[in-house]
Amino acid sequence: MARTYSMDRRAYMKTVGALGATTAIAGCSSSEENTETIVPGTNSGFPPFEYTEDGELVGFDIELAETVIDRAGYEVGEWQDIAFESLIPSVLDGDIDLIAAGMTIGPDRQEQIAFTDPYWESSQAVLVQEGGEFQPASVEDLEGVRVGAQGGTTGEGEAEALVEEGLVAEDDLRRYDNYTLAAQDLENGNVDAVIVDEPVAGSFAGDRAVAIAFVIDTGEQFGMGMRPDDERLSDLNDALAELRDDGTYDELVGEWFE
Repeated sequence: MARTYSMDRRAYMKTVGALGATTAIAGCSSSEENTETIVPGTNSGFPPFEYTEDGELVGFDIELAETVIDRAGYEVGEWQDIAFESLIPSVLDGDIDLIAAGMTIGPDRQEQIAFTDPYWESSQAVLVQEGGEFQPASVEDLEGVRVGAQGGTTGEGEAEALVEEGLVAEDDLRRYDNYTLAAQDLENGNVDAVIVDEPVAGSFAGDRAVAIAFVIDTGEQFGMGMRPDDERLSDLNDALAELRDDGTYDELVGEWFE
């Protein structure tokens, strides 16, 4: 997985955008002058999908969303980095137009917002201290231990299921604002395991003294979220399909995950 942002790609996109803006002014094209802006929102601390590096918001979701918005013919607004649980209320209130935050498409969320076509498939992984004494092989092995997850995520849902099944005590379920804090607590021995999306777990395992113990096969799909009445959704879906067809999507995957 690439750990640094491709500045050449961003510089290229900005150059193309600047040339496009110059052309629009020179040609006095009313359609281009009135290009709509899509304001994206995310929750950093979820590498390699979205995180901050040297004060800059970077990641697969960030670059994919910007590329999709641009390909669909819209302007990319200023990114809003907010709490994960506030993303859906923010898009419904109109504070942002698009959620790009490794968000799983699920029935409860689909009752509130509309999703683009899926762009990623994932399962949940269980992280433990690398080389530690606790090395579980299944969810049953999590009985009686302290488990962490980010609030509002499917990882939290899996952890709550352990509580419901009586394997983990409610007081032993730790909720975090983001997974970076959860991984840090795991390293420090404040929790025994963290449940997080598999690619994110792999990213933490590459950078920290943690390791993937086993994977819970959930078969989740990620999508970008918008207001149900936002007619631009179909344009973004068309753009996402184009990126898959012309190889751009695979290039982004190679940049951030290989």
